[in-house]
Amino acid sequence: MTSKNPKHVPLPTREQILEFIQESPGRVGKREIARAFNLDAGHRPFLRQIMKDMESDGLLQRGPRRKMIRPGALPEVTVVEVTGTNSDGDLIGRPLSWTEKDLPPPRIFVLPVRKGQPTVGIGDKVLCKVVATGDNIYDGRVVKKLGEGAARVLGILEVGVNGTYLRATNRRDKQDYVVARGDLGGAEPGALVEAEILPGRAYGLRQARVVDVLGDMSNPRSVSLIAIHANDIPTDFPQDALEQAAESKAAPMGKRVDLRDIPLVTIDGEDARDFDDAVWAEADGDGWHAIVAIADVAHYVRPGDALDTSAFERGNSVYFPDRVVPMLPEALSNGWCSLVPKEDRPCMAVRMWFDGQGRKHKHEFVRGMMRSVARLTYTQVQAAVDGAPDDTTGPLVDPLLTPLYGVYRALREARDRRGALEIELPERKVIIAEDGSVAGVESRPRYDSHMLIEELMIAANVCAAETLEAVNKPCMYRVHDEPALERLDSLREFLQSMDLNLARGAISPHHFNHILAKVKGTTYEHLVNQIVLRSQAQAIYSPENRGHFGLGLRRYAHFTSPIRRYSDLLVHRGLIAGLKLGSDGLPPDQGPEQFASMGEHISMTERRAATAEREAIDRFTATFLADRVGATFSGRVTGVNRFGLFVELDDSGANGLIPISTLPKDYYVHDEAHHALIGSTNREVHRLGDAITVKLREADAATGGMIFEFLETIGKSSADAADIGGRLAAAVRAKGGFRPPKRKVGDRNGAKARSGGGRGKGRR
Repeated sequence: MTSKNPKHVPLPTREQILEFIQESPGRVGKREIARAFNLDAGHRPFLRQIMKDMESDGLLQRGPRRKMIRPGALPEVTVVEVTGTNSDGDLIGRPLSWTEKDLPPPRIFVLPVRKGQPTVGIGDKVLCKVVATGDNIYDGRVVKKLGEGAARVLGILEVGVNGTYLRATNRRDKQDYVVARGDLGGAEPGALVEAEILPGRAYGLRQARVVDVLGDMSNPRSVSLIAIHANDIPTDFPQDALEQAAESKAAPMGKRVDLRDIPLVTIDGEDARDFDDAVWAEADGDGWHAIVAIADVAHYVRPGDALDTSAFERGNSVYFPDRVVPMLPEALSNGWCSLVPKEDRPCMAVRMWFDGQGRKHKHEFVRGMMRSVARLTYTQVQAAVDGAPDDTTGPLVDPLLTPLYGVYRALREARDRRGALEIELPERKVIIAEDGSVAGVESRPRYDSHMLIEELMIAANVCAAETLEAVNKPCMYRVHDEPALERLDSLREFLQSMDLNLARGAISPHHFNHILAKVKGTTYEHLVNQIVLRSQAQAIYSPENRGHFGLGLRRYAHFTSPIRRYSDLLVHRGLIAGLKLGSDGLPPDQGPEQFASMGEHISMTERRAATAEREAIDRFTATFLADRVGATFSGRVTGVNRFGLFVELDDSGANGLIPISTLPKDYYVHDEAHHALIGSTNREVHRLGDAITVKLREADAATGGMIFEFLETIGKSSADAADIGGRLAAAVRAKGGFRPPKRKVGDRNGAKARSGGGRGKGRR
């Protein structure tokens, strides 16, 4: 008979339960947990409550048959979409349905099909039985093929021995496609085309038919065109939206507040294409009075009209080095909604009053009419404040720029006081020549003038969120959650390998800033900033306010860029409706429920744009370096995997792979805990953060991929030589042991690398 009183056994902590679930090979329920910790029926209320709390805190999620799994873990049987191959030809896939917004999808290696099963290729959807083999890495055994692959592929036409081939621009797609002579659609070799994948195979390869010729890879503008089409970014506006934009006129003064006598200025980069925010400031006793004025897009784009529909579909503008895909037609984005100098423009403006320490004590929103006195650049403004004004900035230094820097210093003090996250990473800038070719790749400079504008925009955004709450109108918050538990654990493990300790328990930006301050000025500064950034949650748009962790703010909403972000247009409409500033505000039928789905959509379009912009910069960088194949570069190891090292070059920020086959001859073990590859014979260590020199072997403009050859480590390895043997032994034990192949030391062909495979050891 079971006792009604629980026996006296130590109750497991949340951490112990989570560790047990993570280490268990199968699904875990209350019964398995009770057995593991010797709990009886009397402990059921405790167990039920602690698991409920862990589920509500996001530490666990409920799987099939009421079993519990950690967030991000895959069920034992999963539908997988095959997305490409690695350098050894192994098929790689990802879960077809992935709902974890803050976690990257796991990598699944689709194992060879058994005899009698249908052939599986890129684009196919298969039912797999998956087994975890590493951190976010699985092996998938095909149970059933569910459907054929993606209908279309983007690629470059090339001539081969057996005819014309299509080489995919997606670097994950390692397989060429055969294009029959009758399926070329008039396209010539070198053309960038979109092709339809056909059933059947020729010469062992899948077949494709050209359906659209997009350009020629000899044209530099094709680089961004690849990113646009690969990410399904809309480029053509509907005719009714274009007509509506063309018919737009100057906004009437009406009941607007006249701000035209205030010397507002826009401050942007030299390559800025639209100007949607203007600033002004003056001293106010011991504090400051500032104005941020934003283009009144809501006057021209009304809820439900043609412009609104197309703007929502796009979600945001997408910026490439050689072009922009705008959210609004050019007649608005570069016309009536752009705050060009010396012309009247309607605006939404917020007046803000701060004390000398940057604490805001009041603000008010107005719908006004403004006239910018100058279009300034960050470089111009910084030079003027540093004592080198030009003809435009000279007259503005004392009356405008000096007060602007005064309010900036006060806001910066407030930022430091609340503890916003201070990650410093250079941004790559691609310089495009007049003929469209790439003239160079460099880091964008970052001045106080950049941060001045950032702090004023942040202050205005906070005011918008506060006001919408005060008038009880829906708000599209910019939400940035705390980092996920799994990411924090991985970050702690990485930092410990560098003798850095991240606090446990409740985490705040202060804890990250403490780590970043410790590495500032060291060889690891850039690397640690990157790793800390990767550990952060992804910011999203949502009507549910969960605060902004990175900025250290309790409420935050985007208000300052309605030309290029649909989220800001929604915030403008909410302010117009809530403050009764016009009849073109948020309609009554748009509430939190509608905002939830809208937030998901514009969060998706933002991720889509970021991916396209990053891919384009990678391709432009590869284009720039293509004629330097064979050259030597200095860089740093930014990633370590069982199939090689990832490197980032110092001068251009270019990223690429160092295959394990280019490392000094040995049998390498992947030490995941210390982010290193360790030679089992020569004990040579290649680890994250190492300064190295490399030779460029390949630079593919079509895919943006670059392959490097390892030459040498600059200076001593960061690993302690006396500890290498212990690390090697620990890494081998973690992998369940290994037996190096019987071969002579240095035999390059004694073992083959399974690039990225799920076996846990890097082999060559």
